[in-house]
Amino acid sequence: MLVRITNMRGVDLRLFDFDYDLTWAAFFMNAQGGIYGRYGGRNEGEAEAHLSLAGLKYAMQRALEAHRRHPRRPAELVPLPSHEPDRPEQFRAAQRLKQGDCIHCHQVYDFRREAFEGDWRKERVWVYPPPENLGLIMEVDQGDLVEQVVPGSPAAEAGLQSQDRLLWVKPDEGAEPMSIASYADLQYALHRTPADAQHMLLAWQRDGRELQGKLPLKEGWRKSDISWRGSMWGIAPRASVWGPDLSAEQKATLGLAPSRLAFRQGDYVPPQAAAAGVRAGDIVVGINGLELEMTMLQFNAYIRLNYEVGDTVTLNVIRDGKRLDVPMKLQAHD
Repeated sequence: MLVRITNMRGVDLRLFDFDYDLTWAAFFMNAQGGIYGRYGGRNEGEAEAHLSLAGLKYAMQRALEAHRRHPRRPAELVPLPSHEPDRPEQFRAAQRLKQGDCIHCHQVYDFRREAFEGDWRKERVWVYPPPENLGLIMEVDQGDLVEQVVPGSPAAEAGLQSQDRLLWVKPDEGAEPMSIASYADLQYALHRTPADAQHMLLAWQRDGRELQGKLPLKEGWRKSDISWRGSMWGIAPRASVWGPDLSAEQKATLGLAPSRLAFRQGDYVPPQAAAAGVRAGDIVVGINGLELEMTMLQFNAYIRLNYEVGDTVTLNVIRDGKRLDVPMKLQAHD
C-alpha cells in the first residue's frame, strides 16, 4: 500500500523522524509501523542529486528482504524531549496558524526552535550530516555502495575503500546496528549519532567478507552548509537582504572574482534594511569589510550563524558603481 503525506498535521513525530527540510522523503514500513528503510536525503547540492529510480528500486528490494525476515517488526518510537509534543499541531507556535492551515514539513524545525524558549543553541542546526563530511561518496543507484573514499578522511582512516558495500552502522556503543541500503539510511544513522561521539562503529562487505571498524569523528564533523534549508529563514538574526546572485560576467565588470559574494537586492527591501539605508538594486558584496566567497543563500545562513540579535554590522554594497558602507542593527524579525 502506498500512502502519501502532504500535510504534517496529525503526524506522529516519534515515528516519522526524518529531515523535515527535504522536499521528498520515503519510508518503507509494515502495518505495525516497523521501519525497514528510508529513501531520500540530500546535502547542499541539487535537491535530487542522491535520487534515482534505480536507487529507489534497490532500497525497496532491500526493504522487502528485511520484511521477509521480520514480517512483524514493531514500531520503534524515537523519544522526544519533555518540552516537545509528538504532533506538530500541538506546538504552541502551530496553534497561531489559522485552523486547518497546512503545516509544512520544514515548519517542524521552526516549532521546535521556539519550544526551547530561549534555551535554543545554534549548534542544533547541524542535523542530518551528509556522509561526505566523513569522506564517503556513495553510489546513487545503489545507496550502500561506496563510490569513492576521500584520501585522508575519517572513512579512509577506518579502512574503507571504493566498492565496499556498507552493511550497518551503530550510532553509539550500546545502540542496535542500523542497516544501510540508501543514502537516507546512512544520513539518518549519522543524525542519530551523538555530536560528542568520538567514533562510530560500522561494518562493510568486501570480496564476500564482512569487515568492521571504527570511524573517527573529529570536532565539527556534523557541520554542513544549511543555506538550502527552508527552516534556515526562521533563525534569528535576519540579514534582511536577498536577491539574485550576479553572474560571473557581471562580477567581472565590477572587478570581482567569480566566487566572490555579490547579489542584487530585490525590489522589495525589508523594513530593517530599508531603515538602515539599503535600496533596491544595491549590490551586496560583503559585511564588515570581509570579502566572502559564497552565494546569497549562504550569506543569509552566515549572518544567522555568526551574529546575534542586537549586533550592529556594516553591509558593504555597490550602488551606481560606488562602494558604500551601510551600518545595520540586526533584529529577530523584519
